[in-house]
Parts: sequence; C-alpha cells; structure tokens
Amino acid sequence: MLKLKHTALAIGLSCLTMSASHATEVQIRTVLGDVNINLFDNTTPQTVENFLSYVNSGAYANNVVHRSEPGFVIQAGGFQYNAALPLDSVPTGSAVENEPELSNRRGTIAMAKLSGNPDSATSQWFINLSDNSANLDVQNGGFTVFGQVLGDGMDIIDEIAALSRFDLGGAANAAPLRNYSQADLAAGVDITDEHLVIITDVVVTDSATVTHSELNPPANTLINQDNSGGGSSGSSGGSIGYLGLLGLALLAFKRKIMK
Repeated sequence: MLKLKHTALAIGLSCLTMSASHATEVQIRTVLGDVNINLFDNTTPQTVENFLSYVNSGAYANNVVHRSEPGFVIQAGGFQYNAALPLDSVPTGSAVENEPELSNRRGTIAMAKLSGNPDSATSQWFINLSDNSANLDVQNGGFTVFGQVLGDGMDIIDEIAALSRFDLGGAANAAPLRNYSQADLAAGVDITDEHLVIITDVVVTDSATVTHSELNPPANTLINQDNSGGGSSGSSGGSIGYLGLLGLALLAFKRKIMK
C-alpha cells in the first residue's frame, strides 16, 4: 500500500489568486502513468495562472480522480486522499473569470464550475474523452479549455475511464477504482489507495511561456450563438459543474459536473 500523508499547502489561499510564473507544460503523475499536458498561456492566461497556483501550492498532490463518465469526461482537482475515506476537500481560493476561447474536443483539459455561474471555477478540472463541443462550448457560458494532452497521454486517460465506477459518497459517486469489484463491495472490503486512481502530484516540466507551437487547438466558434436557457444542451446531453454527477442530482459538496 502506498503510504500517503496529508499534503500541507505551501501557499495560503490568499496566494491562490495568481502568481507571476508561467508554464506551458505540466505532468499529471498518476498511479497508472504520467500524462503530459500543454497549457495555453497566451489564449487563456487567467485560467492557466489559476491552475498553476494550485499546482505550486501542492493542492494536487494525493488528489483523486473522483468522477468518471465514459465517453464524456473524467474529473479531478477537488479532493485528496489522506489514509482513509471520506476524501478531504481541497481548500480553494477565489474563482477565476471564464475564458471560453477554445473548443471542448477530445484530449483537452477544461475547468469545472458551478451550474448557472460561468465565473465560478476554482480547483476542479476535467479531461474531455470525446468531442463535447456541441454541449460544453455553449453551456453555462462555455467551459474554459486551457490545455491539451500530449503524446500518448490519452491512452492513460482512457484506461482510467474504462475502470469500474463506485459510489464513495457525495460528489464521488462515480469514482473509478482499480483492483476492486462488486464482490469486494459486497464483502465489505475497505477502499484504500490501492484502489483509488490517485494523482501523486502535478509538476511543471517546461516553464517556457510558449511550447509546442505546432499545436493548433480549435477555437470555440459556438459561444456567440444564442444559448437561451443555459442548462443542459447539445447532442452529448451533459453539463459540467462541480458537485453533481450523472443526471440532475445535486449533492452536498461545493463543485459539480452533470451528464
């Protein structure tokens, strides 16, 4: 069993609102492998700065992928595992202004936020498993894409999405688990770090402001279209916020994603 300890945040919440550093490539280190991501500093500067403030504070160490919706998204950034369930909530700073400039295509990383509040994203993020542009580019003011998975990183993301899901309570009611079955659940086997999809850390691997100039992420061309209603829209029929998972359930945590 991995020995995990509570991560002390190196930077107070007052510092989460922005630092002076920039980085266009980070590595999400998971128990199933590492995923490199290019961040779009110049296109979504406030969102990247916000994300990096959590990276630099250590908020994403011992983080957990707490939600998986196959064919839609996997989500993390909101909860940490500290030796036992329930999961601990990540302390959050001020919300960041929405920057819906890029399209929610497969392999992009975007910010989760509260339903009905475009400017409510803090620490939680999701990775698009498919082309969710028809829905997420317009819903709730559009969801801010701020980076793109590099190389074969989506192989690891798809592996996570293929895992069986279990209800851990609250916002983690569709959590992907490793080496755990319905038989284990029926037998009362405790869920530990051996079963959770844990993000051991997120680290900066290239601090240049511009890297991977060969990438040409599609722009969000739908955001200026009429999207009256602001609820669930598009062919994928989902919505992403912080607290909430499948369907219209409103659960007791702060953040929500619904499909």
